[in-house]
Amino acid sequence: MNIEQLLAFETRWETNMGKAFLCERAVMRGKDIHHELTSLDWFRVNLFSITGREFSDEQIRLLNFFWVATSYPDPSIWPNHVASLAGTARTTVSLAMIAGMAISEASIYGRKPERKALDFFYRAQAKIDAGGSLAKVLETELEQRGVIYGYGRPLAKIDERIPHTIKLVEELGFDNGKHYQLALEIYQYLKTNKGLSMNIAAINTALVADIGLTTEEYQQFLTPCFVTGMAPCYIEARDRGEGAFFPVRCESIVCNANERKQW
Repeated sequence: MNIEQLLAFETRWETNMGKAFLCERAVMRGKDIHHELTSLDWFRVNLFSITGREFSDEQIRLLNFFWVATSYPDPSIWPNHVASLAGTARTTVSLAMIAGMAISEASIYGRKPERKALDFFYRAQAKIDAGGSLAKVLETELEQRGVIYGYGRPLAKIDERIPHTIKLVEELGFDNGKHYQLALEIYQYLKTNKGLSMNIAAINTALVADIGLTTEEYQQFLTPCFVTGMAPCYIEARDRGEGAFFPVRCESIVCNANERKQW
C-alpha cells in the first residue's frame, strides 16, 4: 500500500461491518443488534459476524458439534497444557486462554492443518469436476506437498471422534455432500495404497466445504473452540499450589551435548 492509499485512511474508516451509535443503537452487518439479532443464540450471532450468512438449524447443530466434540479437558493436550502452566503461574484467565488459543495455530495440529485440509478439498474437487482422476489428484498432491492434511494423526492412528461425527452427519442428512463423499473416497485410496488412516480434520473440513465456508471463515470460526477444554485445566492448576503443575528440578534435566555451544 502506497502513501496516498494510507493517507486516505488517516482520518476516515468506511465500514460495512458495523457501528455502535452510543446512546442510540448498534449495528452488525446491516442488522440492528438489539432488535434483529437478540433472538439468536450466541453461536449463530458469532457465525453471522464472521460470514454475514444465516445457517439452517441442521448446519448450526453440526458446527456446534465440532466444538463440543473437541472439548477435551486433558492438561496433556497442547493448548490445555499452556492453560495449566498459566494457572500454576497465577496469571489471569484471559491471558491463559489467549496463550492456549495462540498455540492452537501450530503447523502440525489445530488451525493451520485444518485450513490447509479445507483448501485441499476445494482444489481436489475442482480438479475432479474438470475431469481429473482421484488417483492422479492424490498422487500429484503427495508429490508436490508431501502430505494430504486430514489423513494420518500424530500420536494415534484412530480418531475417536469420527464415528460420532458420521452418525450425526447421517442423522442430519449431510452424508450425500460431494466433498464429504470425496473425503471417504480419499480415505479408501490412501488406506489401501499408503496405509494412512483418516482424522477428524478430513471429515470436518469436507463438511465445511459442503456448507460453503471459506478457509478464512473456517479458521476464524474455529479459533476459540478449544477454550471449553482449556478452562477446566486452567482452573485446576490455579487452585493447587503455585508452581505445582509438573515442576522440574535442575537435576532432572537431561542434556546430551558433549560441549558448550557457541552462540
